[in-house]
Amino acid sequence: MEKLLEVKDLTKQYALGSLIARILITAVDRISFYMDQAEIFTLAGESGCGKTTTAKIVLGFEEATSGTILHSGKPQTRKEKVWITEGVQAIFQDPFSTFNPLRTVDSYFFETVKNYRLAESKTDAIELIDQKLRSVGLTYGEFAGKYPNEFSGGQLQRISIARALMTNPKLIIADEPVSMVDASLRMAIVNLFKKLRDELGVSVLYITHDLATAYYVSDRIAIMFRGNIVEMGTVEQVLMNPRHPYTRLLRESIPQADPRQTWSDTVTLAELEHDEYLREGCKFAGRCPMVMERCRREVPRDLFVGDVLVKCHLYEGSGETSPS
Repeated sequence: MEKLLEVKDLTKQYALGSLIARILITAVDRISFYMDQAEIFTLAGESGCGKTTTAKIVLGFEEATSGTILHSGKPQTRKEKVWITEGVQAIFQDPFSTFNPLRTVDSYFFETVKNYRLAESKTDAIELIDQKLRSVGLTYGEFAGKYPNEFSGGQLQRISIARALMTNPKLIIADEPVSMVDASLRMAIVNLFKKLRDELGVSVLYITHDLATAYYVSDRIAIMFRGNIVEMGTVEQVLMNPRHPYTRLLRESIPQADPRQTWSDTVTLAELEHDEYLREGCKFAGRCPMVMERCRREVPRDLFVGDVLVKCHLYEGSGETSPS
């Protein structure tokens, strides 16, 4: 079956400094992953790990330094991005920054209807808009003629999702969609993503630092650290039985019922993000409680431990295989 999205050896580098003392930072370092139809796939990791940069490249907002992106088998190129906009839509972190405070929210929906020729009359447009709003638990009557500041953050985020659904996309890219929403509303939004997957067959690329919601909503997950995918597999495999030391650290950072059960105390303080990106060998070596000398010299290979991809020297020579 053809993959909905394929990312192959994606790399993004930024130049820092002057022409005389220029340094290249590799924000995304040869990562590969895929998404199937009707799947929620998560890119998870701390701030600065490269997950949002990856999303921007997939959306066509930034150019990759190298690598390939395929949408339903079609390559994404500099000249051919317009067709993506219907099939791929985005939801961002701050719902209030998505909408101009001086424009009514419904004007964005009518604009989408007009741009994509989704209805022949205003009556048909209102019916379509109401249909999309009802799929996220709202109605046209609740939001017609209102401005962004007349809604709560949770309502506005659901309106953002309804707007993304206007073109019947196959893929929604959701970048930290619940990080600025009250805790009481987070589950409502992630439940909505599951509903869209199950009832409408929409796939979601879910980008987050919150492993709790990632575990609840995801089918598969990739853990990123300093531009690398360090572990990837089903959410049960990765988060319930983490192999990579960084994944274990992330999991242990989730509040526990028994706070005495933790090994994250052995992790040293993080060095500057800048230094970690420039580090030779494993990027996590400066923090890892299981660091070996070779970790500081050699970049670990991508290995399969069962069905889980792990980028770690701990699993070298133990019968694991490199991905083909």
